[in-house]
Amino acid sequence: MATTSDIEKAAGVLRAGGLVALPTETVYGLGANAEDPAAVARVFEVKGRPPTHPLIVHIGGVEHLDDWAEDVPATARRLAERFWPGPLTLVLRRGRRVPLEATGGLETVAVRVPDHPVGLALLSAFGGGLAAPSANRFGSVSPTTADHVRAELGDAVDFVLDGGPCEVGVESTIVDATGEAPSVLRPGGVTREDLEAVLGSPIAVPTTSRVRVPGQHPSHYAPRARVVLVEPEKVLAEAERAQELGHQVGVCLPPALADAPVKAHAVVAVPASTAVYARGLYGFLRELDLRGCDIIIASLPEEEGLGLAIANRLRRAAGPRPPSA
Repeated sequence: MATTSDIEKAAGVLRAGGLVALPTETVYGLGANAEDPAAVARVFEVKGRPPTHPLIVHIGGVEHLDDWAEDVPATARRLAERFWPGPLTLVLRRGRRVPLEATGGLETVAVRVPDHPVGLALLSAFGGGLAAPSANRFGSVSPTTADHVRAELGDAVDFVLDGGPCEVGVESTIVDATGEAPSVLRPGGVTREDLEAVLGSPIAVPTTSRVRVPGQHPSHYAPRARVVLVEPEKVLAEAERAQELGHQVGVCLPPALADAPVKAHAVVAVPASTAVYARGLYGFLRELDLRGCDIIIASLPEEEGLGLAIANRLRRAAGPRPPSA
């Protein structure tokens, strides 16, 4: 686990223009000084991320919001005061401190306050904002432990802060707060139901958006194995069929089938609790990759609470891949 000395060293790396992998409650981030265009450019290079794909700027507290965003609506402030620190990202008008390199050339900025003691200690020691997408190659499974970061990015990261396993396990909810009414651009660790309770009205979750945000590519959060989504009652039959076709089959077994015999190369049991499932989702996908599966059969959970975020990640993981993938 990271020590005070580690955090001070990491802050020095950031001041020198380096990259630091830092823990948050959602996933591990690949952090750079958000005000240093050269450092931000290196984040894109290391991840293989398109430069038009905006980054989330992490700040140390809600009191710093006006340093990074302009014309913040009252609704956005209410959400920030309720959910920060926490897994909520707000899309707002870009403040002067934010270079266009960090926003993918947009005049909006995505900003949040992470809820992790090590991540917050780093932000405090550094004294600025960190542009920090997930610490993995673009489009692949997000890391939820320091070992995941080291295995995927290796020496491309100048310093890795180990804060233990991430508590939430899926990325933050992204809310567009630039229009007349907020809308969810990416489901995540703050549920739609929680947002609606604060807003006092329904919040839209559009399938497409005019605002570019992380996780919108057709294939995202994807393991090396191909992910196939089926109805829960068809998981066993689809796994057997794939096995007969010669595949090394991995199965994410839904709770209703927990005691059923499965014909597959590897099986992970999906927890009944969506919070526990979200925490373990990316670990399950990585495990099935490591066990040599070339196809993963899974079903979607009920799309309420954190189930909406899990379903979003599984759909993206199963999305169409480029020819080279």
